[in-house]
Amino acid sequence: MSTQDKVKKLIELRAEAKLGGGLNRIEAQHRKGKFTARERIDLLLDEGSFEEFDMFVTHRCTNFGMEKKKFLGDGVVTGHGTIDGRVVYVFSQDFTIFGGSLSETFAQKICKVMDMAMKAGAPLIGINDSGGARIQEGVTSLAGYAEIFERNILASGVIPQISAIFGPCAGGAVYSPALTDFIMMTEQNSYMFVTGPKVVKTVTGEDISVEDLGGGKIHASKSGVSHFLVEDEKEGLMLIRKLLTFLPQNNLEDPIVTENTDPIDRMDDFLNEIIPENTNQPYDVTDVISSIVDYAEFLEIHRNYAKNIVIGFAKFDGHPVGIVANQPNYLAGVLDIEASRKAARFVRFCDSFNIPILTLVDVPGFLPGSRQEYGGIIIHGAKLMFAYGEATVPKITVTLRKSYGGAHDVMSCKQLRGDLNYAWPTAEIAVMGASGAVEVLHGKKLAEIENPEERAKFIADHEEEYKEKFANPYQAAALGYIDDIIEPRNTRFRIIRGFQSLATKKLVNPPKKHSNIPL
Repeated sequence: MSTQDKVKKLIELRAEAKLGGGLNRIEAQHRKGKFTARERIDLLLDEGSFEEFDMFVTHRCTNFGMEKKKFLGDGVVTGHGTIDGRVVYVFSQDFTIFGGSLSETFAQKICKVMDMAMKAGAPLIGINDSGGARIQEGVTSLAGYAEIFERNILASGVIPQISAIFGPCAGGAVYSPALTDFIMMTEQNSYMFVTGPKVVKTVTGEDISVEDLGGGKIHASKSGVSHFLVEDEKEGLMLIRKLLTFLPQNNLEDPIVTENTDPIDRMDDFLNEIIPENTNQPYDVTDVISSIVDYAEFLEIHRNYAKNIVIGFAKFDGHPVGIVANQPNYLAGVLDIEASRKAARFVRFCDSFNIPILTLVDVPGFLPGSRQEYGGIIIHGAKLMFAYGEATVPKITVTLRKSYGGAHDVMSCKQLRGDLNYAWPTAEIAVMGASGAVEVLHGKKLAEIENPEERAKFIADHEEEYKEKFANPYQAAALGYIDDIIEPRNTRFRIIRGFQSLATKKLVNPPKKHSNIPL
């Protein structure tokens, strides 16, 4: 065979590999409103930047006639490319080949790209569209999953790991995305569950649809498994590009700083009036966030889950910052099991990747009740406390209004190594609210007062006394627990100046194998 013939054969094989499972299956994928594995990569990465590995790999299975069914690439496309000029590693599962099912060689391809991402210290992006383990390969398929899981675990906290679920992801396949930092799902076509509707029906008798069991909307709002819910795949791929603008390449680097033309001393008089006179009246904390961050741009995470706390990324003078904020507009901003877990994991992610944390506090306490206690609110609340106390990145806390009881401690207080703790003049820092405090402090006296009018006056007078003492930030400031009481409209400037002063912060936790966070 001449050199020209060899080159021609190479070109033909490359073309064959790029067709995946063939034109008919590609068309079937398109009819479902889904892109192919390679189309997804092309949309995600900078144009012309993708370099593919292992295009000619095929499976080695000889069971059930599989030796007669071989496709180049074996159901997953792997390689590296760039996003905004930054190197990333990617694998994209190809549903047109054996339904994207995982074989031994399929797993080896993913493991190789994961190993290369770790060596290079670059983010790893996995696009999932798979029917699960390839049944014809039995235990070797299961072993392949375990090899991937182990790499997910070792890469955790070292390189950012992002999972996009753009099709089925069931059985053992769900655990690789679950071990990554961020998961996104589409409103249609994507679902995740450990056992499908048929098994659920057989075992429990419950009759449930694929969507209601593990669809994107369910995991974005009820389980919290999915951090982002997007309308379609294109939106999801663009969102991954956006997310990476806030993240460093790895845990040894700092996030990328971008040019900023939004004045750092910009003031917004609206903030001086946003806190209602009635302390029980809600407001939207995202309005505060939009007002103080660069260009009012905030990338919210877990938008539809545990809405009583808000988390996400923004920039201050071009520097990425993670934001955690109580949301008075939902359940009064109270901390419960879901909110504690949501915020704790986000704080730990930011700390892993050198992203400073801003905490905006307006919390009336932990949600009371048997459901919360039986569900382990003690342990889950401790997770958030642990995360803040363990974090060594720069931390700034601004108390906007209420900061009551144990929830005050949990929300990055000074004693949990908060670097700068500011308060608005509307802040109330106390063990509990005025009405509850009067009941506790004057319970005996109240029991003796039979006249309703006298009782009401007694309560009102003592509530006013309590408010005068605690419904302000000055006692905490007098003790040094609050570093300064700031004018709300000047919040952006004070935060930026604060993070500038903390840019060279050095803090190291005691040497240990690893911590034992209360799980």
